[in-house]
Amino acid sequence: MTAKIASWSFAANESSLPRYLRDIQQFPMLESQDEYMLAKRWSEDGDRDAAHKLVTSHLRLVAKIAMGYRGYGLPISEVISEGNVGLMHAIKRFEPERGFRLATYAMWWIKAAIQEYVLRSWSLVKMGTTTNQKKLFFNLRKAKSKISVLEDGDLRPEQVKLIARRLGVTEQDVVDMNSRLGGDVSLNAPIRDTNPGERQDWLVDETSNQEAQLADSEETNNRLQALHDALTVLTPRERRIFEARRLTDDPVTLAELASEYGVSRERVRQIETKALDKLQRRVRIRLTELQQVATERLAGEPLTMSSSGAVNPSPCRM
Repeated sequence: MTAKIASWSFAANESSLPRYLRDIQQFPMLESQDEYMLAKRWSEDGDRDAAHKLVTSHLRLVAKIAMGYRGYGLPISEVISEGNVGLMHAIKRFEPERGFRLATYAMWWIKAAIQEYVLRSWSLVKMGTTTNQKKLFFNLRKAKSKISVLEDGDLRPEQVKLIARRLGVTEQDVVDMNSRLGGDVSLNAPIRDTNPGERQDWLVDETSNQEAQLADSEETNNRLQALHDALTVLTPRERRIFEARRLTDDPVTLAELASEYGVSRERVRQIETKALDKLQRRVRIRLTELQQVATERLAGEPLTMSSSGAVNPSPCRM
């Protein structure tokens, strides 16, 4: 499909952009039924001509969306090309039998492709990948204009608070993104003309010290060991259901487990709940035991552990 439409999807460059925008007007918009049949031909038969018609009929949609990203200082032709890539991804995944139009489905893919391109290109330093960071990147300027913040410097505390509340993010996220949108700054740049110090001199290492990292690692290992030990209190069926429902990236459905064991879905749910309750009680007990061992070890008073797993204090020496 890509080769078939490459001449249209990537033809846009800054010098030929007006002609490209004019040329894509020749492709007719599709009626709902025509779009449905073309999508079925592509998804079921791999018909590339059908895919080509789906793409070309939506090139104007891509261009319209791309024009909304003109304020980032990037070639609009490149923005359109990235949007066309998103359109093709949408068509590959479009399921017409779900009942909605391709334009509705494709808008998300087009915007996602364009926004990823803007994030990659706008700054030498990656702007961020979390939902809040992306929301701020594409909405901070608009939010600042609504409260009449025209300069690009630091925001006042009350402005930060107002923007954070309106966008549903933290105040620190607003401060960080506003600083990044001010442009990339070398770490070797002086803080002020009258100050010989550099920005890197004021950077603080926020990583945990070795003691804290060791403590975190030991706590994690204790929790994993407690969970492993606790699983032994479950029956084979309880363990199978619990692991299938709680300890996998792709949980098995109640219906599948019900079929496997010849019981109802409600019975599977009851077994899962019972197993979780047993595990939680056992994990709490095991963690307490492990913490006692660690405390006694640090105090120089080692404990002994019985064959059953219970912790016993060392006998006192007279």
